[in-house]
Amino acid sequence: MHRFFLPPEKCRSDSLQLDGREAHHALHVLRLQRGERVTVLDGAGGEFFCDVENVTKDFLTLTVRANKQHAENPCSISLLVAVPKGKIIEGIIQKAVELGAARIVPLLTERVVTQLDGDGAEAKREKWQHVAIEAVKQCGAAWLPQVAAPIALKDFLAAKNLPELTLVGSLQTARRHPREIFSEFRAQHGRSPQSVGVWIGPEGDFTLAELQAIEGTGARPITLGELTLRVETAAIYGLSILNYERHNL
Repeated sequence: MHRFFLPPEKCRSDSLQLDGREAHHALHVLRLQRGERVTVLDGAGGEFFCDVENVTKDFLTLTVRANKQHAENPCSISLLVAVPKGKIIEGIIQKAVELGAARIVPLLTERVVTQLDGDGAEAKREKWQHVAIEAVKQCGAAWLPQVAAPIALKDFLAAKNLPELTLVGSLQTARRHPREIFSEFRAQHGRSPQSVGVWIGPEGDFTLAELQAIEGTGARPITLGELTLRVETAAIYGLSILNYERHNL
């Protein structure tokens, strides 16, 4: 069954309308016809099972036959990743959606090549948010992650908007196995964390000063194995750890 995305404010009745980009894909790529069944996701836990009711050259009208509300996960995952060169970040965002991330923060660090002003950062955010939407449609995730505008590491740290427990993939400082850190947190607090995050550095890693600043927020350095990983591989590795631990809470 084909999946489409509509924001929550457009999913408040039993009759939904696909227009714009979603309608173009439905009409000119999939060539949907009246009576076909589709699924609409609203990115806020809502899943709507619909029949195509009416087709015009610009939009489709859908009739909702059933719907399901998915609960938000009690432990949210954040990916805090330095922006790699080229379009690699788009693949990272796609995989982050599949691995259950709730928030993706692209970071501009000292060794990041890309540097953006306010307008450029917002344009990137909109583009990358659309990448996340397409990934939600592909994998069927009920919750749409929020992709932040690229932000300088020092500015993000100053905002102090961090998960309860954060891990940082490190090549330069003493590192521990992630399982030890989760077990230690549960022992200290008598519960599992309500939000977790993983820091992933750029090619060449964070600088030592950046690592010290990150660890100064309470982030625990972890090992990602014996090999030096590419940014995209490290991001997937780190998210997989968090996703595994979250499902074993």
